[in-house]
Amino acid sequence: MARKYLVEAYGCQMNMHDGERLAGLLESAGFEATADPADADVIVINTCSVRERAEDKLFTRLGEFREAAQAVGHTPVIAVTGCVAQQEGAALLKRSKLIDVVIGTQRVKQLPMLVSRALDEADAGPQVDINPHEDVSFPLGIARRSDAVKAYVNIIEGCNEFCAFCVVPYTRGHERMRSSAEILAEVRDAASRGHREIQLLGQIVNHYQAPDDSACDFAALLEKVHDVPGVERIRFASPHPRHVTSRLLGAYASLPKVCRHLHLPVQSGSTRILAAMRRRYSRERYLDIIREARETVPGIQLSTDMIVGFPGETAADFEETLSLTAAARYHSMFSFKYSPRPHTLAIKRLPDDVPEAEKTRRIVELQALQREIQSDLHRRAVGRVEQVLVDATSRRREHELSGRTSGNTVVNFPGDPAWLGRLAQVRITGAGPNSVRGEVVEVEA
Repeated sequence: MARKYLVEAYGCQMNMHDGERLAGLLESAGFEATADPADADVIVINTCSVRERAEDKLFTRLGEFREAAQAVGHTPVIAVTGCVAQQEGAALLKRSKLIDVVIGTQRVKQLPMLVSRALDEADAGPQVDINPHEDVSFPLGIARRSDAVKAYVNIIEGCNEFCAFCVVPYTRGHERMRSSAEILAEVRDAASRGHREIQLLGQIVNHYQAPDDSACDFAALLEKVHDVPGVERIRFASPHPRHVTSRLLGAYASLPKVCRHLHLPVQSGSTRILAAMRRRYSRERYLDIIREARETVPGIQLSTDMIVGFPGETAADFEETLSLTAAARYHSMFSFKYSPRPHTLAIKRLPDDVPEAEKTRRIVELQALQREIQSDLHRRAVGRVEQVLVDATSRRREHELSGRTSGNTVVNFPGDPAWLGRLAQVRITGAGPNSVRGEVVEVEA
């Protein structure tokens, strides 16, 4: 009987896709998936270290797995992968004897071998591999994609930016580009399996330059993906503002499959704080990029990331964040209270001097402003007919579907589950702060 595995992934889209890759590697080695921890021979926890208390969450989950295993008298092999694994390495073994395998972000292809060794060799001991590795290729067709409509495709691993608050360069390594030939082969494979939306992933996705084609920058890659039969929509995450060029915005305007949504992380509205963060653009430059984007691509919708309470942030700096948010009128925002991350420049050089209560006050005020903006933008959409890619069915309501507009607005509407994966024309009939409701006008055959 085949051994069974369970993969749990946390964090960003890249982590989610790494979870798909880990699952595919185990299935290629003969393991079968299970959703029950008590039934699993192997449990893989793919961790994220961007958020605060990531390690604490890991050990809490390990305790829950131990309880589930003890209830049935079963002891699975537990592998910890992802950014916390890369960051902490063998030190994780000192905090928990439940961990059998630790694999860093650049060594995921070693998972089946190390897990099999832990399962089959009684005296093998804990397996640890966090060594850096330059090869970013991945076998075609191996990833066990969890979404029937959308497919993640990595194009870059690592990051060279070293923003002061960010741990990614330390957990993902330096920037390494995947070949355009391999990327396009994966896109064609995903499209042939019915995935109509491609989401290109990279820490700084718009810094892409193909190692196998000197003429293929990110805009050119979008053009190549646009030409793949079966692809209806293209999204990407996450770009860096200083690499948003007129050429990239021109690709938006000329390529209809590229969704009219730009996630443009700003992090702060204060030029002084942006300099301390090592973002290498000013408030004024960022607003110029937004202005050019809206002039070049009418109707483009923007989202962002924002941090409040970064070291040295004054009340005046925070007011600039509020005023930039009001000027930009984002359709959505991911906002966070600053917390020191291991190894980063900020934790080494800057005191965490904004009181926690003040951080909380600021983020509550920022989120209230953003909720007001989103609600207003959604109300203004009522009455319009939007093209929606149907990508999910409701777990709570029968015949309730959802999808996203090209601009990335979530639309909920009644419909037939058979429409999953189809494009529909939907009239917006109601608005909330996080999504809108609609009724279907037409569904493609």
